[in-house]
Amino acid sequence: MRKPRDFDAELKSLEDKARDLKTRKVQQLGELVISTGADALTADELAGALVVLAETTDAGKKEAWAKRGAAFFRGRSRRSAPAPDRNTGGTPTQPGGAQSASGGTDAS
Repeated sequence: MRKPRDFDAELKSLEDKARDLKTRKVQQLGELVISTGADALTADELAGALVVLAETTDAGKKEAWAKRGAAFFRGRSRRSAPAPDRNTGGTPTQPGGAQSASGGTDAS
């Protein structure tokens, strides 16, 4: 006879993983704000800039921001090569999109 599945334990495990992913995402976004120097802005300024960036539908601007963000990460990777654990956190995924937005703050 087959052992019944413990759905409560599986659900708890999935909730824990989701919470960990959300925590990591928030931490990475904070690190991104600091590394770009955007932490010098007030919360209102930063929020306003991000709202404008999120509302932008111009594909050309978004592409330019993405290129600028990619260049930022390439340059940072070379400068911080002795600390490999700083770049493994999520550089290829999440922060790339967020960097496009914050990289465009200067361009808007």
